[in-house]
Amino acid sequence: MMGLMVSEEIRTATSTRIRTSEASTREARTSTEPATRAWTIRLLVLGIVLTALNLRPAITSLGALLEEVRDALGMSGSVAGLLTSVPPLCFAVFGVAAPRLARRFGPGAVVCAGMVAISAGLLVRPYAGSTAGFLAATALALMGIAVSNVLMPVIVKRWFPDRVGSMTGLYSMALALGTASAAAVTVPMTEMLGGSWQTGLAVWGALGAAAVLPWLPFVRGRGAAPASSAQDRHARVEAPRLRITRSRTAWALAVYFGLQATGAYITMGWMAQIFRDSGVQASTAGLLLAVTMVMGVPLAFVIPRLATRLPHQGPIVLALGACGLVGYAGLYLAPSAGSWAWALLLGVSNCSFPLALTMVGMRARTSAGVAQLSAFAQSTGYLLSIPGPLLVGVLYQHSGGWGLPIALMTGLLIPQMAVGVLAGRNRTVEDEAAAR
Repeated sequence: MMGLMVSEEIRTATSTRIRTSEASTREARTSTEPATRAWTIRLLVLGIVLTALNLRPAITSLGALLEEVRDALGMSGSVAGLLTSVPPLCFAVFGVAAPRLARRFGPGAVVCAGMVAISAGLLVRPYAGSTAGFLAATALALMGIAVSNVLMPVIVKRWFPDRVGSMTGLYSMALALGTASAAAVTVPMTEMLGGSWQTGLAVWGALGAAAVLPWLPFVRGRGAAPASSAQDRHARVEAPRLRITRSRTAWALAVYFGLQATGAYITMGWMAQIFRDSGVQASTAGLLLAVTMVMGVPLAFVIPRLATRLPHQGPIVLALGACGLVGYAGLYLAPSAGSWAWALLLGVSNCSFPLALTMVGMRARTSAGVAQLSAFAQSTGYLLSIPGPLLVGVLYQHSGGWGLPIALMTGLLIPQMAVGVLAGRNRTVEDEAAAR
């Protein structure tokens, strides 16, 4: 009997020690989770910012040195024109694959691969030695940009579901900063580095390489959201694919995205020439274009935050469109006299891009829905934007002036405002796709 009692006491004490040990382990794990999660969030924010900074320098740095590139590689004018039309085409073609890749490998891994592609393309293309090689390396960089373009709203929706406006604003602000910086800094930086256009273009590859590092911890995690265990479970559930083409909101958002991209590419490609033809000095015309692009830096942070606080984003769409209408009217009536005012107004109007990204995140309930909507809206939209800048060039060449091109730009703003109001309604693509 005594032996049985002693044995029972030993088993009880052992069981108590095991439970105490397990409780201590759980407490230790629980205490370390908030610190780990905080570092994960900081690393993710850094990755988003660095990614956004890399999404346009491949385009705007080339624009600054296009004449030197043409002379060195013997590019014809038609090939150079094709080169300026390649970005929206690549964004449309390669962006379609982003949701499928994200489902298989996780969005973090795909964005990390995209940054590798950008860095490799930018480092290789100046030394390709031929027009074909230059185009191929440029396409590689644009491929990385395309998948990252599509997945940024997805990542924001998954990791920051309660901060879609502020995180989209941060991302859009960094994108605008990268766009303006590459346009303004590439030429003086090239001169400072010895005057070689190869070095001036290749140096932007280092920024892409830096953007790879924050995404490495997310490659093996397949993109699981760290915010809460519920979100972790949701991230791992394979959501059913939507019939996105059944959603009127998806179509409205795609057309809105395409028309605003058309206006942005026309502005980047032709606005400086409009000012120069009106008598503005070349250096001043370049500065006016830089002002237009820099306007997107502060407003890209403000507009998404404001948009998420409104049940309907239509008033913002109309306000931005009205700024564009006044700016184009000024370019037609008094391009040189009010040049600074028109540059500022068109800079405000071009902030339709961060608004479109914000609405992508708001018009779907789940990260899977955002992935499909983002791919559809951006791919369709970029396809729609391809003819615009080319058509402006044709009208300018055949009419000998800017009256018809400016009329075209103004005319495109009217349907942009109309479909933007439709896209801004408070509804989701999941509900629309299920109802039809």
